[in-house]
Amino acid sequence: MQTRRDLLRTSAAALTLAGCSRTESKPNIILIMADDLGYRHLGCYGQRKIRTPNLDRMAAEGLRFTDAYAGCTVCAPSRSALMTGLHTGHTPVRGNDGGLPLPSGTFTMAKMLRDAGYATGIFGKWGLGEMGTEGIPTKHGFDEALGPLHQVHAQYYYPEFLWKNEQPLVLGGNRSGGQKEYAPDVMHQGALDFMTRHQKRPFFLYVPSIIPHHEYQVPEDSLAEYRGKFKEEPFERADRGFAPQPNPVAAFAGMVTRLDRHVGEILERVRSLGLEGKTLVLFTSDNGAASPFRPLIDTFQGSEGFRGFKTDLYEGGIRVPMIARWPGRIRSGAVTSHACASYDLLPTFAELAGAAQPARVDGLSIAPTLTGGSQAPHEYLYWETNRRKKLVQALRLGDWKAVRHSPEAAVELYDLRADIAESRDVAAASPDVVARVERVFATCHVDPPVLQEPGWKNPDLG
Repeated sequence: MQTRRDLLRTSAAALTLAGCSRTESKPNIILIMADDLGYRHLGCYGQRKIRTPNLDRMAAEGLRFTDAYAGCTVCAPSRSALMTGLHTGHTPVRGNDGGLPLPSGTFTMAKMLRDAGYATGIFGKWGLGEMGTEGIPTKHGFDEALGPLHQVHAQYYYPEFLWKNEQPLVLGGNRSGGQKEYAPDVMHQGALDFMTRHQKRPFFLYVPSIIPHHEYQVPEDSLAEYRGKFKEEPFERADRGFAPQPNPVAAFAGMVTRLDRHVGEILERVRSLGLEGKTLVLFTSDNGAASPFRPLIDTFQGSEGFRGFKTDLYEGGIRVPMIARWPGRIRSGAVTSHACASYDLLPTFAELAGAAQPARVDGLSIAPTLTGGSQAPHEYLYWETNRRKKLVQALRLGDWKAVRHSPEAAVELYDLRADIAESRDVAAASPDVVARVERVFATCHVDPPVLQEPGWKNPDLG
């Protein structure tokens, strides 16, 4: 029996053979991904203290997802799942220790779209291999790259350099502790320039912002809006080399609003170039809200209503905001409860671009949801991570959510329809569902390839 994935692959091939994948019919694709932005950090998802007018307008003019998930609950595996279309039981990079490179020859979203005729650019945090490894973005389908490669480098907002393609771009204003060149602004300007330079052909623009991951730093024009509005407790992590921040709550709010401003400027550039009807813009986050600093949790409630935070496989760690806008193709003001994960985006972009995707992906195209068609649901969504050298697994099976903290541990089971906070374990009352979960857990995990961590060092820039 032919599956939906088989039909999609056949349809894409037929489009190519019929000439229907001509350059002019391919939509531009802009994927913006925040770093550690929680589900409730945006106004359109219930935030009341941080201004996000552009993302709120994007939701009002497009489609807002209520049940969208990251690929994992921490940075690198989430990005690996996104890039490969494979869940974390199959994707190559599953550790978050830093510097783990995406293996040479890995099929990626960027390679797929470049092969389909797209100009491809990444302006932001990569996190899947540092310089000197096989994992850098220019070896995985990106024509242009600007930003930090290693996630540790990405934690600093006024670094002395960023990687531009395979060369260091020195930010001279940040030498000797200077704070003159805000890295998110530098990368954002690169993204705007990329759009302008490639407006005559289809482009894939990936903007994985480093905002609002700590350290908590933002230029004065964004900090001033919030200074004095919140109860503050200084944030200092000298052991990590972070710049001290006496107003971290205000800084966090200013960071999110600045990211919102970047989104607004991207949307405006799309409009000014006359590309609105030809461009899908999609915004999401790499995982749920982080919890390194209690005042931020208490003030902004980024996981309000959910259990857990970043590093957890409960809803607070993996459920994320996702908004899509494409005038003329996506209905304004639409909301969907379709359950999907970031590893669905590779097959989605393949369908929209008429591109050839691998025979095996774990994602399922959500193009029908975007354009108002009939959407096939996932049989299940799967995640895994390692905590204290134990394999932790999670599964969404319809409205059931299961979590197991090690292969030897009992399965926890929650009914998300009645208990979105995952506060009542109903495993004992649902042995048939637990048995099904255990069967899926047993089949989803495949041991990953051995990836060598090279160890990150700042290059000597003289």
